[in-house]
Amino acid sequence: VQSNHTIRAVFVINQYTITASAGLHGSINPSGAIGVAYGANQAFAITPAAGYSVDSVVVDGVKTDSTTSYTFTNVQSNHTIRAVFIINQYTITASAGPNGSINPSGSIGVSYSGTQAFAVTPVTGYSVDSLIVDGIKTDSTTSYTFTNVQSNHTIRAVFKINQYTITASAGPNGSINPSGSIDVTYGGTQAFAVTPVAGYSIDSLIVDGINTDSTTSYTFTNVQSNHTIRAVFIINQY
Repeated sequence: VQSNHTIRAVFVINQYTITASAGLHGSINPSGAIGVAYGANQAFAITPAAGYSVDSVVVDGVKTDSTTSYTFTNVQSNHTIRAVFIINQYTITASAGPNGSINPSGSIGVSYSGTQAFAVTPVTGYSVDSLIVDGIKTDSTTSYTFTNVQSNHTIRAVFKINQYTITASAGPNGSINPSGSIDVTYGGTQAFAVTPVAGYSIDSLIVDGINTDSTTSYTFTNVQSNHTIRAVFIINQY
């Protein structure tokens, strides 16, 4: 050294990189390679697409709980963050009352915007009274399909016993009791009494179009369809 000199040192803060990425059906913001100064903080917002939720956030290769945000604090090294998304799952709870079934039954998982069909089957002698969908009574039907599912639902099938009609009538000079249109439930029994007026007798009973022997009574048993009965009278001969 043969003269005076000066020397000055200049410093720069360390810069680290956080690499942020997102899987399908969602985004992370900011995204890509984000420079962060030593000791600084960096926040990330995570947004799933419609019908999807955050499945997990993978930070430096370690899966964390699902969350819609994440913040690195006091950054002193490079980091990675990746958002992973999952399609929403909804539950349709299906049940049936006595005397029938619904298929499938129980708690059925359906993905967002999915479709789920149900078949409703009454036991013999019964019909579908109604389907109660999300608490609202709909028309009776043997099937129902949820389309474009975006929330939980309930469906319940309600059944009723079949009702049949026996139409009873009488010709002149006598009566049948009961008379008119008589409702009888599936498997039920219904008796009829036939009474001629004075001077007349029963000529025949016509049951479902078939002439039977004359009798003062007739009983339908184990009714499983509609029927007709007609009493015909004849004047006594001496």
